[in-house]
Amino acid sequence: MSGFVRPFFATAKPVGARCNLHCRYCYYLDKAGLYPREASHTMGPALLEAFIEQHIGAQPQREVMFVWHGGEPTLLPLQYFRQVVGLQRRHAAGHVVDNCLQTNGTLLDDEWCQFLRDEGWLVGLSIDGTQRQHDRYRQMRGGGGTHHRVMRAVEKLEKYGVQWNAMATINAANVGEPQQFYRFFKSIGCLWLQFTPVVERDGHGRVCDFSVAPQAWGDFLCSLFDEWHAQDVGRVQVQLFDATLAGYLGLPPTLCSFAATCGQALCVEHNGDVYSCDHFVTPDHLLGNLRQTPLLQMAYGKRQQQFGLEKTQGLSDRCRACRYLFVCNGECPKNRFVQAEKERPGENYLCPGYHSFFAHTENAFRQLAKLYRQAHSV
Repeated sequence: MSGFVRPFFATAKPVGARCNLHCRYCYYLDKAGLYPREASHTMGPALLEAFIEQHIGAQPQREVMFVWHGGEPTLLPLQYFRQVVGLQRRHAAGHVVDNCLQTNGTLLDDEWCQFLRDEGWLVGLSIDGTQRQHDRYRQMRGGGGTHHRVMRAVEKLEKYGVQWNAMATINAANVGEPQQFYRFFKSIGCLWLQFTPVVERDGHGRVCDFSVAPQAWGDFLCSLFDEWHAQDVGRVQVQLFDATLAGYLGLPPTLCSFAATCGQALCVEHNGDVYSCDHFVTPDHLLGNLRQTPLLQMAYGKRQQQFGLEKTQGLSDRCRACRYLFVCNGECPKNRFVQAEKERPGENYLCPGYHSFFAHTENAFRQLAKLYRQAHSV
């Protein structure tokens, strides 16, 4: 397998799509419908060990990252993750194992935070900005906002010294308020910010009303960048800006949607099913099951390699001719559904916004790239 030198990670869904929240824009809740006959959507002990052993054994480098996702993984008891750590130590075989827990934070308590600190886990905390911005779409299953619960989690994470990053979505509720959004995160001491545009369609292919509009997305990025560039370069890390700078430096991006190819971020469901990507959990992208097919074989097999190459092969003519292709590489394929006249495949829905952002920031990023090279020259 010629791709074996390329590392990958697998986002694990130990509770499948189960969650204690009902976020209106969530793209994963309905994935439970893929397994209507299963009474328990929990990765059992034997399968958990098989996943851990195979994931470590499939990595070509010494460092191994496990990402625990959902649904909401903290629906599982803390003892489950103590078992995870024990199994990782048993099968480490000289590897350095790191863990990232991606959570809505509403169930984190002192015991959880002490575990996360003691084991050195990174936490990706879902929070969409101010209380008004956050509570518009992120609500409990029975109704009611969740912002106050997440802020309580922030306090506990800080109290125990747990390393955490903010993971926000940009949606119809906050896309028009970039300053309020950004300043909120600075006010709570967040120095590493990751945000993702919400683009979801209904069963008829229409963009849902909670999604971002393309130009609004571009305006949001331009405004936030201007404030960051004026005040916080080198102090606050914004993942999308880091990924853009990587393009100007000719380095691999820190954002998978900006990578030239896909396929390095698989998704492992609670029953061992492995999919090509967290955003492509569909029967057409099912690679197999850990119980029958080794993870190594699925990660580096022909189907997954072709899935990765389709990102470049599927670029529209307009995209191929764009001066900023070297930065975004057409962004995420899931957003390429705008049909240009007489042209297939489709163009990226967010393209007008990204183009505005790249044009607005080109000179600044070229200067930042120059400063970076000077600082890192030998």
